[in-house]
Amino acid sequence: MNTLDDLEIEGFLGEHPQWERDGNAIRRTFRLTDFVAAMGFVTRVALIAQRLNHHPDIDIRWNEVTLTLTSHDAGGITDRDTELARHADRVVVAG
Repeated sequence: MNTLDDLEIEGFLGEHPQWERDGNAIRRTFRLTDFVAAMGFVTRVALIAQRLNHHPDIDIRWNEVTLTLTSHDAGGITDRDTELARHADRVVVAG
């Protein structure tokens, strides 16, 4: 799998301004109503990540969940990362 070039990454970030680039990763912090909502969000993202066989780094702080996405095996950001990011965005909207 090939990493995305800077233009492709910037295109994704332009369409998804809540995500930011952090070196060879993309990151977003989701703010939920409380701890239970945050854990529900994490569970839904985990099920999608397992189906995609692409697992994010997850940091949980009471009602905040930060997802960091990178493709370690490719050495940077790939389509797998942007796909999982789009799924996470839909989960939080539907949640």
